[in-house]
Amino acid sequence: MSDSQVTIKLTGDEALVLSHWLETLQMTDLSQVVDDPAVWAPIHRIAGTLDKALPELFASDYDQRLEAARQRLRPEG
Repeated sequence: MSDSQVTIKLTGDEALVLSHWLETLQMTDLSQVVDDPAVWAPIHRIAGTLDKALPELFASDYDQRLEAARQRLRPEG
């Protein structure tokens, strides 16, 4: 399976929220959060892919966009 690839599809909101969370995660000591260093490479790869795909990350109203995306993704209740 090492040569096969997996495609994951996310909505724009999902991608934005996940990107922010991954950025926060990467700013911590990953060894305290992720107990298997083998997981670090895919974390960095996903984060890098999202960074390239999301122009919103560089928008002046990024914080507002992120919060709006979070609100839309939270279950009502």
